[in-house]
Amino acid sequence: MDEYLMWGLGLLGASLLLVVLEVFLPSGGVIAVASVLTAVAGVVALFIFDTLWGVVGLLGTVILAPIVFFGGLNVWRNTPIGRRMIGAPSDEELERQRREENAAVEARLAMLGSEGVAVTALRPVGVVRIDGQRHDAQAEISFIEPGDAVRVTHVDRFQMKVRAVKESEQG
Repeated sequence: MDEYLMWGLGLLGASLLLVVLEVFLPSGGVIAVASVLTAVAGVVALFIFDTLWGVVGLLGTVILAPIVFFGGLNVWRNTPIGRRMIGAPSDEELERQRREENAAVEARLAMLGSEGVAVTALRPVGVVRIDGQRHDAQAEISFIEPGDAVRVTHVDRFQMKVRAVKESEQG
């Protein structure tokens, strides 16, 4: 094979490796510029060898470089250094957040059947006080006036539904 063909293919391969290196070793664009210059030199060498090889090298560079770059970014963001650089929480932090969230959900579920008092009018959404704490709630059936006794009838992760308790049912 001709020398220009070998140089062209070698420079294009080196350019792709530099793109991958830029993703994992951010250099403020220095490696990216070196990659572009290497790709240009590789395409020029391929054009010197043969026009068809030059066109194929140019199209390959235009198509493969973005694929390799964005594929590398996709992998990079899941690495420890990538997560740290983009500010994503660590695995330990995610696990702690899940535990706290599960504890909050359990505490809300424990309120099912609890009784309290409406702080504001629930038409249909308002504020109730249960065990000394204020909670946003939704009236399940009808409007509830401030000061009316309420009972929690439904609790899920995001919503609490209450129903007015008649004086004969309070207990």
